Amino acid sequence: MNHYKKLLVAIALPVILAGCTVPGSYLNIDDKAANSNDDSNGHSAENVDILERVNLYPLTADKMATYKTPRQSAQINPELDAKLAAYEYRVGAGDILNVTIWDHPELTIPAGSYRSASESGNWVHADGTIFYPYIGFVKVADKTVVEIRAMLTKKLAKFIETPQVDVNVAAFRSKKTYITGEVNKPGQQFISNVPLTLLDAVNSAGGLAENADWRNITLTRQGVEQELSLYALMQRGDLTQNRLLMPGDIVHVPRNDAQKVFVMGEVNEPKLLKIDRAGMSLTEALSSVGGINQLAADATGIFVVRANRTTHLKSTAPVNESDEASANTIADIYQLDISNAAALVIGTEFELQPYDIVYVTAAPITRWNRVIGQILPTVTGFNDITEGINRVRAW
Repeated sequence: MNHYKKLLVAIALPVILAGCTVPGSYLNIDDKAANSNDDSNGHSAENVDILERVNLYPLTADKMATYKTPRQSAQINPELDAKLAAYEYRVGAGDILNVTIWDHPELTIPAGSYRSASESGNWVHADGTIFYPYIGFVKVADKTVVEIRAMLTKKLAKFIETPQVDVNVAAFRSKKTYITGEVNKPGQQFISNVPLTLLDAVNSAGGLAENADWRNITLTRQGVEQELSLYALMQRGDLTQNRLLMPGDIVHVPRNDAQKVFVMGEVNEPKLLKIDRAGMSLTEALSSVGGINQLAADATGIFVVRANRTTHLKSTAPVNESDEASANTIADIYQLDISNAAALVIGTEFELQPYDIVYVTAAPITRWNRVIGQILPTVTGFNDITEGINRVRAW
């Protein structure tokens, strides 16, 4: 009799333990508000703390407008237009000037008429000066061609009666900007008398490469970094994203390696997905992995886990907590119920952000079946032992 009691205890023990630990992972937010050190369900204090440090937002039709990312629209850029209208190139060291004195060819091309303007022109020296006959060294750095023309005219008037002077830049070599990263022809681009904008620089660099991140272009000016979106500029016509480039600017186009989301849980093909330049919605992500597992998934538990990475991403969650509470929040969790397939329309309006985790939790029956699947081999083994003992006794 004692032997059978031991067998019963051995069989019952895995069942009792299974009530505490369920095989596999799942996301349960039923007791998110728990605040005790050890609740009745056996959750540890660490798990309770994690649940207290996340915010849960249901994705419903009436609240979708709160979470929806504003779409960029076509806009004009009056500030840029004003800068372009007032733009004047200022000469710098390394530029080559072409100075023409009408009716005085000996001063215009002293080296001969068969040389190009850049070869026979006046080189701006490192100290910002050029040498010109009769008047010697003249400071031209940081001056426009109009200012240089007026200055040369005034100085030459002492030697030539009513001189007719024309000045233009034969070669632009002093001022440059840099285009780096995922463009087809990265490198330096010289700034000329034609204003150079961000869009012009990208086009001159051969356009964006295949793996370029369209949405997170950086413009670094005097050590200050500014983030811009070429997607908004080139695909949506938002001209406020365009900039007039200045000498020393660095435009960097990063790779889209960071543009990824993780789809896990009870889906047909869990995988890492890349967000393309048009973005990715929750429904698109689910479709890309073959949808949810209809036999194992809990259709009410489609979750998007978004880490609180405030230095990189902007949360779409409504702000209704204190700054201290927000600082302690480790993640925002968005829940979509697609037990009614029409709710997938809501998912098309929810735009995923880099490093989002889309998790489809398991249905309760699936978790129970996993528990039974672990218990059955143990029960079967004890049954075999019992039958063997009975045969021995009968023999």
